[in-house]
Amino acid sequence: MKVRLYEIFTSIEGEGILYGTKTLFVRLAGCPFKCFYCDTKDAIPMNSGQEYTIEEAKTDIEKNIQKNTYKVNFTGGDPLAQADAVAELAKFVQSKKIPTYLESSCYDSLKFEKVLPYMDIVKIEFKTQDSEFVDTQHYSKLLENELECLKKARMAHKTAYIKIVISSKTDLDSFEKLLSQIFGIISKSELAGFIIQPTYGVSEPTLEQLLKFYDAVYTYYEQVRIVPQLHKFIGAP
Repeated sequence: MKVRLYEIFTSIEGEGILYGTKTLFVRLAGCPFKCFYCDTKDAIPMNSGQEYTIEEAKTDIEKNIQKNTYKVNFTGGDPLAQADAVAELAKFVQSKKIPTYLESSCYDSLKFEKVLPYMDIVKIEFKTQDSEFVDTQHYSKLLENELECLKKARMAHKTAYIKIVISSKTDLDSFEKLLSQIFGIISKSELAGFIIQPTYGVSEPTLEQLLKFYDAVYTYYEQVRIVPQLHKFIGAP
């Protein structure tokens, strides 16, 4: 088995419920989709990065783990595009007694199921229709997979949280409909967090817009947080 990696580096986690933690990022190369606000466009092509054997990748990960690393973040691209390889690498990291973290769009629940046993923390990212992740025709199928991934994470008793990126183009009515679907399958006690992440540098939402989305989530989940990408402000990769 081989794996295509774009880069491995240590930095500060800039997103989600664990922002600010020292993290080793394992960025997988390749994503079958493309959001209009994507900030890792160079890692989208399936032939980007460099190909390694699994053993070579394990060695590279091990030599890059620094003292006091809080977690290893499998990101991309999208890690699910190489699910089998990611499962092997995450299993290896767990053997080092370091928490594993999955950062994915959760576009394929079957691939998600392959990596889930080896992930300690999972971010379930729900894409809004305005993200341009998929076209309107395929959006319902994407949402079906994302909801199924949330169910699987809940059933596996993983530390799971939700992230939704909001832009100035995001429709509040559609967002509220999405919330009713999310909280129709999970209770607030089963979530580790709910993050609203504003886009940065493109179609940025106003404060007024963000507060409306915050209020919509608060109806279901009082611990909702609006968290911009910290690493953009401190100049970290």
